[in-house]
Amino acid sequence: MTTTPDPMTHTTPQDRGGVPDPGLERWRLILGSAAERHTGPLGPGHADRDAALDWLYGRDPDLARRGVRRSGTAARRTGGDGPSPVTAIDWLDDIHRLFPKETIERLERDAVERYGIQEIVTDPTVLERVEPSPTLLRAVLRTKHLMNPQVLRLARRIVESVVKHLLAKLQPEIRRAFHGTRSRQPSRVPLARDFDFRRTVRANLAHYQPAERRLLIERAHFHSRTQRHLTQWQLILLVDQSGSMAGSVIHSAVTAACLWGLPGLKTHLVAFDSNVVDLTSDVTDPVELLMRVQLGGGTDIARAVQYGAGLVENPRRTIVALLTDFYEGGDSYRLVRTVRGLVEQGSTVLGLAALDEDANPDYDRELAGRLAETGAHIGAMTPGRLAEFVAERLGR
Repeated sequence: MTTTPDPMTHTTPQDRGGVPDPGLERWRLILGSAAERHTGPLGPGHADRDAALDWLYGRDPDLARRGVRRSGTAARRTGGDGPSPVTAIDWLDDIHRLFPKETIERLERDAVERYGIQEIVTDPTVLERVEPSPTLLRAVLRTKHLMNPQVLRLARRIVESVVKHLLAKLQPEIRRAFHGTRSRQPSRVPLARDFDFRRTVRANLAHYQPAERRLLIERAHFHSRTQRHLTQWQLILLVDQSGSMAGSVIHSAVTAACLWGLPGLKTHLVAFDSNVVDLTSDVTDPVELLMRVQLGGGTDIARAVQYGAGLVENPRRTIVALLTDFYEGGDSYRLVRTVRGLVEQGSTVLGLAALDEDANPDYDRELAGRLAETGAHIGAMTPGRLAEFVAERLGR
């Protein structure tokens, strides 16, 4: 008699005496231990990965709300629903052994930002092993006040590594914005960056050799560039150092270092919370500058803008860039009055809700709208776009 197989009956490679199926193991890692009765148990390597993932994501309070029980590999390792005996340093060693670099960065980011595991940036043993990243730099800036001198020295390695990477990336982009733009006029100066490919090909088509499929260049052509006639301008960066603005603080420090010393531009960098700290003297050393920044505290935007207004030398040659989430803890009416006064004097006021690679704004739209009504420019920018904006003003 022929029987029809029951579609609800599941067999696994282990049931059939085979080796674990890689595809099923992937699904088991994704779906968690609840799927193990359908996928079969994990092999040794994946079991270690599952344990590392559960050490982090198993603490998510949403699991209990959804009625998800920790079981399988993680439960056997922890001996129940209590906290794991595995320490942060053990976990870091595990993930660096078990996962690729991109996954490690994501796991470290979630550990710090999602679950607040501060040992990763306050334990010297952990700091010696951790991979420097922008996420960890933000965590260092938020927790510097918890660190003793030994930990601070180790944390500085993260600051230096990330700043070095950002400088290498942003400096060419920012400096490029201050070069003269290409014009349609030809140039007699042979510079590789000004090579006119189309005009060169057209002018030398008569020298094309079909048999060898080569074009002989008798004369190369180049673009000319416009010259910027620069008068002295001021750029006053007022940076909110509240916790939510960590990314903008980092990029502001690096951007100010890149802009420092450019012809025709005098750069100021001022950090504020409920107090105002002028960091201009440290602009040439963004690492030292960031080690001085202390994220958190209140927010008195009006006080910072009032200080910035006092730095203005020539209003019509001044850009005041205010980097903040616009959640004012001080006097919003005073802030609006001061911004209106700057605009009426001829200064350019930028209100930026973000200054980083992503430029994802999160801000008080009501107050930002009031400032826009006074004539301020409100938005979010990457450091490169800010440099282009400043360069456009200087070239007028």
